[in-house]
Amino acid sequence: MTDQLVAEHSEPDTYEPVDRGLGWLLTIGGAIGLFSAAMLVIEKIEFLKDPDKALGCDINAFVSCGGVINTPEASVFGFPNPLMGVVGFAIVATLGVLMIAKVQLPDFVWLGLQAGALFGVGFITWLQTQSIYDIQKLCPWCMVVWTVMIAIFVWLTARNLREFLPGNPVSRFVSDWTLLINVLWYVVVIAAIWFQFGSDLWA
Repeated sequence: MTDQLVAEHSEPDTYEPVDRGLGWLLTIGGAIGLFSAAMLVIEKIEFLKDPDKALGCDINAFVSCGGVINTPEASVFGFPNPLMGVVGFAIVATLGVLMIAKVQLPDFVWLGLQAGALFGVGFITWLQTQSIYDIQKLCPWCMVVWTVMIAIFVWLTARNLREFLPGNPVSRFVSDWTLLINVLWYVVVIAAIWFQFGSDLWA
């Protein structure tokens, strides 16, 4: 009996360090996304109370929460989009904490998280195009959400490809170039913003 207990405690820790790093990303990114989404909800409430009031994130004519949160795109499903962010990022942050605590999450949780991240990044990509090219205004808190959502999606996808499709060429490519993919994604979004607004961002 004693030998069995010693053997159990001497087993190597099989928890992947990269998963713990992802856990920190999900925890911190989820917390930042949750805070940003909550701030957008608060700004929306303030706007409904007084539509003529300047919001705290109204910087100029082109960088303005007020110019975005009152558009149809800001309530695609009939309620303010940030409410989805509050729920989604709360789940992400919670799962991140569990990963840091070395809790082994079952496969269905990973797949569900991947599906949620895929929906989230697809949704914010659509919102980016609407904000940049149609509404032609940028919401500061929205851009924070864009930033963390892209990072969460890229690194989570890399992890799940390694786990569920080991040896696949796509998995190897994404795993080898995860950071570069993330950075290039940011560069594309920043370039789109710059070519659309240019120096007007600081006007």
